[in-house]
Amino acid sequence: MTIDQRGPALPDARGELSAAVIGHLRGEGTPLPDARAVDRAEPYGEDLQLALYVCYEPHYRGFAGVDDGCEWDPALLTARALLEGRFLTALRRDAAREHDLDDALGELLVEPVHGSGVSHYLQEEGRLWQLREYAAQRSLYHLKEADPHAWVLPRLWGRAKAGMAAVEFDEFGGGRAERVHARLFADLMTDLGLDTAYGRYLDAASAGMLATVNLMSLLGLHRSLRGALVGHFATLEITSSPGSRRMALALKRAGAGAAAELFYTEHVEADAVHEQVVRHEVIGGLLEEEPQLTADVVFGIDATVFLEDRFGEELLGHWRAGRSSLRVPLDDGPEQGPKG
Repeated sequence: MTIDQRGPALPDARGELSAAVIGHLRGEGTPLPDARAVDRAEPYGEDLQLALYVCYEPHYRGFAGVDDGCEWDPALLTARALLEGRFLTALRRDAAREHDLDDALGELLVEPVHGSGVSHYLQEEGRLWQLREYAAQRSLYHLKEADPHAWVLPRLWGRAKAGMAAVEFDEFGGGRAERVHARLFADLMTDLGLDTAYGRYLDAASAGMLATVNLMSLLGLHRSLRGALVGHFATLEITSSPGSRRMALALKRAGAGAAAELFYTEHVEADAVHEQVVRHEVIGGLLEEEPQLTADVVFGIDATVFLEDRFGEELLGHWRAGRSSLRVPLDDGPEQGPKG
């Protein structure tokens, strides 16, 4: 048995599914969720998404006080498969659209004249407390940035593998630890007066944020979904540069600090190049070898857009009503936001 005390603490449960998974990891002998319990759950809801997130985290840094061997615990994997099935079925029903790959990529490449997303809002009227909340939410991914996508590398070859490895090399700092994008995001958090500890804001993060991270883990951990993971990665890289430009301007306007701006200005430059590599080498190389994965690539794009749109609407709904978007509002640092 190997128990690492350096990981984040297990989160508080948000319902019967997450309580069962957390209790199992604590060694309490809690029965894990069965198919009936999972089928009753809202697929995008707090309880199922937290349960799934907790199932995935042993594949990353794990939790303090939890046996590292739980990563391949057959009972936990069985429960995870039920949760994944509920989530994936809902995504195939709700996110899939009737369009081909060229149309899906073309839509990502077109910037709307009058954008209404989160980065537009933050650039034009966002306040510092909203930028801090956004960073706290996004820390669930950005402190492990590019890690879920690295799982696809052994499943690619030729042009697709070479292109993916080139982009990932940049994401991991090009060999320089201080330039690793997860490190740059931690520096952004420091500028915003946030705690940079990995997993620190898990209890605060919304179901919408958990779902966006869970999608990456789901696609990354299953070889059968490699095409969808490539579609997911392409969506992030193609849409990143313009969104990052807006975020850099929002942070500058709010006086967030040089390190906070740097995270996004780095992405403006890097992802403009990555977008070309991903489209022509990663997607092009993959489909040259495995054309039958075209529909999976499109699904990966559609599912990513669907969940990001849901998360964005969730944030803006709270902020425009003057409410915190976090389950546990921030109570430290500059310009504290509303408490609920």
